[in-house]
Amino acid sequence: MNAGELVDRSSVAASGAVDREWAWGGSRGAGIRVCVIDSGVTPDHPEIGPLEGSYTVERTEQDDAGDGRPTYRIVPDHEGDAAGHGTACAAIIRRIAPDVSLTSVRVLGPRLAGDGNMLLAALRWAVAERFQVVNLSLSSRKGDFKASLHDIADEAYFNRVAIVASAHNSPVRSYPWIFPSVISVGSHEVADAERIEVSPQPPVEFFAAGVGIEVPWTGGGRSFLSGNSFATPHVTGFVARILGKHPQLPVSEVKHVLASLSDNFTDASDPPRTPNPAHATASAVPVSSAVPVSSAASAASTPSAEGAGHDESRA
Repeated sequence: MNAGELVDRSSVAASGAVDREWAWGGSRGAGIRVCVIDSGVTPDHPEIGPLEGSYTVERTEQDDAGDGRPTYRIVPDHEGDAAGHGTACAAIIRRIAPDVSLTSVRVLGPRLAGDGNMLLAALRWAVAERFQVVNLSLSSRKGDFKASLHDIADEAYFNRVAIVASAHNSPVRSYPWIFPSVISVGSHEVADAERIEVSPQPPVEFFAAGVGIEVPWTGGGRSFLSGNSFATPHVTGFVARILGKHPQLPVSEVKHVLASLSDNFTDASDPPRTPNPAHATASAVPVSSAVPVSSAASAASTPSAEGAGHDESRA
């Protein structure tokens, strides 16, 4: 696009007041394709329904150039969820945006750790497939992957693929959530699934419900979990709602809309939105923050498990 070209008004959010009715009134995410890159998703789970597709990343020992280096490709997945984490995230997305189309790409194993190269392959594929939203409730702490993740995140941003990525739960540097081209998410403690807060001091940009979230877990059970991983699919659902009503908005405008809808402003002319008990997601039982489900750091001594993972807590 060149300077002076006309822009369709539907591609910007600044043409009028931005409130929840304007942003997503009547939208349930219909027509929006969401890719969940995680530990897999249990097929036909009653809280999730049918998936558009279920894939994993396969490593081969030689690339097409024949130089002996491994390469990675996306193949159909018949194993489902390796840990429960991806199913939990997909269920939250479905609660917020019931009509989205969900696709799973499995990159994490039973310990919620994985090969960073698999993460790169999955993200490249999701961007090439032009999913409107990618839920990434994981990150990589390895600097070796930083440049590649940055390039993929930029490509997604310029092609209107919104990567919604969780900040690491520990005060460490990890990727890609820290990049400005993604929508980065942390968690707040308010028991309201509809509450979103904007951060006045990035790199974390938004906060959503992430403490004591009731989710389906492995073996048909349920659990109350805490962590940025579970705040992230709330925001993914919000983004899907917005795009369901305004499909032409680029990622930059989606961020503007999310910020405009935030519940933690102090100078708004209207009173703050009162948390709705009907939207509560937190358990009445205190949530421990000291019991790790998995740790990318502790898995780093295993070569095949380096590069992707997250720390979470469960009650």
